[in-house]
Amino acid sequence: MSLKLTLRKRAALEMFRRIRKNCVKLHELRVLFWECTLRCNAACRHCGSDCRVSATQPDMPMKDFLNVIDELTPSVNPNKVMIVFTGGEALLRPDIEQCGSELCRRGYPWGIVSNGLLFGKRLDSLLASGLHSATISLDGFDKAHNWLRGRSNSFNAAVRSIERLANSNIVIWDVVTCANQKNFDDLPRFHQFLTSIGVKNWRIFTIFPSGRAARVPELQLYDRQFTLLMDFIRDCRRKGFHVSYGCEGFLGNYEMEVRDNFYQCNAGINTASILADGSITGCTSIRANFHQGNIYNDRFVDVWEQRFQPFRDRSWTRKDQCADCSMFRYCEGNGMHLYNDNAELQICHYKRIIKN
Repeated sequence: MSLKLTLRKRAALEMFRRIRKNCVKLHELRVLFWECTLRCNAACRHCGSDCRVSATQPDMPMKDFLNVIDELTPSVNPNKVMIVFTGGEALLRPDIEQCGSELCRRGYPWGIVSNGLLFGKRLDSLLASGLHSATISLDGFDKAHNWLRGRSNSFNAAVRSIERLANSNIVIWDVVTCANQKNFDDLPRFHQFLTSIGVKNWRIFTIFPSGRAARVPELQLYDRQFTLLMDFIRDCRRKGFHVSYGCEGFLGNYEMEVRDNFYQCNAGINTASILADGSITGCTSIRANFHQGNIYNDRFVDVWEQRFQPFRDRSWTRKDQCADCSMFRYCEGNGMHLYNDNAELQICHYKRIIKN
């Protein structure tokens, strides 16, 4: 693939950039993640928050979260704000269905991100509570998946959950896969397997060195492998299978080839998160130095409207490796989750691509 942007793609990027500026100005909330627990029934090698079965941070009481929702409701159209339960493993909470029902009663669609260990067993009750969307993690075949998740039964449980979703025809759902050294060579065969169990929407992401992942070199793809991964995703899409790469940063001429839209970091623009300790931020993977407030000290609506300046004005990111980059006008320093505690960019996928 040529390193130089085509005139057609550059023109499209310029148009998208103008649209993006308007979205930043409006910052209409569309997705709210609730990190409802830091407890987890797996021990994933790539976990950014280092979750455990017994977390030191207690679960946020459901009433505290619903108080935020009630505070938010007069300022939004509930039907247009997706609430997503995440963790940890959200299904370690016994009250997810109750909370989902309360959200439905208030007019909010809701979804869940799960490792699949408990999801299949609770699908009926989740559906009865108004489940709208779901994401299940499956990271390759059994050996690779169980290695990553730290549970010998994880693969089988996740596959059963996916098969149940495939037969439900009720919710919007997808499968998400962490591409790494253990599963990279099997991705074409794994794609065929996913198709065989009814998967129609597949997301692939790669790991940046944070939390446990910083201590596991097998999680990182080489630069050449990363480019081959983009080729693989592009080729699958051209053949009609809906697979996309995560929101990990600007990808040059792969833009619109491996995702449905041009790259954008929506954290603080239309996406917010409430963490287990009440912190308010853009997405759950962003470092604590970018937290914008806390529901126990601030009104969420006030924080959303009046803060988030580092998310909406990205001029501060034009430094270090981004200082002289000609693509900065389109990527604005990549995703907020790629910055470390010192506000330094950890990885640039565009530069990985142009090396090859």
